[in-house]
Amino acid sequence: MKLGFGLYRHNVTPDNLAFARQCGATHVVVHLVDYFRQAADNPRGDQPTGGQGGWGRAGDPDRLWDLGELREMRAMIEDHGLSWYAIENFDPAHWHDVLLDGPQRAAQIDKLKTMIRTVGAAGIRVIGYNFSLAGVAGRISGPFARGGAVGSGMSGVDETPIPRGMVWNMTYDPDAEGELELVDREVLWGRYERFLADVLPVAEEAGVVLAAHPDDPPVPVIRGQPRMLYETTSFRRLVGLNPSPSNQIDFCLGTVGEMADGGVYEAVDEQSAQGRIAYMHFRNIRGKVPDYRETFIDEGDTDMLRVISILKANLYDGVLIPDHAPQMACDAPWHAGMAFAMGYMTAAIRAVDGI
Repeated sequence: MKLGFGLYRHNVTPDNLAFARQCGATHVVVHLVDYFRQAADNPRGDQPTGGQGGWGRAGDPDRLWDLGELREMRAMIEDHGLSWYAIENFDPAHWHDVLLDGPQRAAQIDKLKTMIRTVGAAGIRVIGYNFSLAGVAGRISGPFARGGAVGSGMSGVDETPIPRGMVWNMTYDPDAEGELELVDREVLWGRYERFLADVLPVAEEAGVVLAAHPDDPPVPVIRGQPRMLYETTSFRRLVGLNPSPSNQIDFCLGTVGEMADGGVYEAVDEQSAQGRIAYMHFRNIRGKVPDYRETFIDEGDTDMLRVISILKANLYDGVLIPDHAPQMACDAPWHAGMAFAMGYMTAAIRAVDGI
């Protein structure tokens, strides 16, 4: 197992890379879609909760990931003793009609193929993504963790319809009017299967793994639209859609722990034994949808040592990254929360390894 660190585009800086390495990370996962464009107004680094108005505007549909920029960022990461393991999430501007089966679908599939090839040429192994209309929606924020540390949670399902021009909680067309049409879940699965058939051959050729993130929060319907990956059994269907070795899972432990059907340990065992976990978001929670709270990594419902023991037994050699740790009461709340999580993860891995 490798210890990684997740960063958003705006905080891939020399100081934060040095901090990640000092915490014991050897690998980095980068969100190139920066949901924190308002970073100057968010000095604490709090997680976006996915309000009804979304996270703001999607990016430039014509500005794809550039090989030179990726190589430059990779060089900076490597200068700090780290390896760039994965990119997480496509920009909705690049694939909204893939999700919606709209008129630009074919052109956007071509763009995704180009970006996958670019990622492979840059020597980055994994692209994480979430095939979802609503994306991360309906979360709340509050003093939910030990000692009143601020974290995310859920209290009821947001039933507000998604406006046209928005998908994955970001606006790609601010001039669109009306509401997004309701979609049948099986229709959404059909779109997903077609997406995999289109892009997985390119991913294999490029040496890139595509890793699907489960729906967060994992409820059957949110904002009036269906989810696909909201229960542990849906992983079996995902893997069964396409046998490609590039068809894997970005296994978010917190999201799976939130699932109403339970079975988090069985899901970790099944998917890691099959070699389908590309990397894992290591996060703990208390409760189940539609009412849960994120906690510090050592105080939630999930036995994290048991998870690591399962991964070790199945010879898992991927990356674990802490996932939006609660904010601690100090001058550097994000850094402190992440450092606590990294320290726990380091100790847990060593304990299981018998060091």
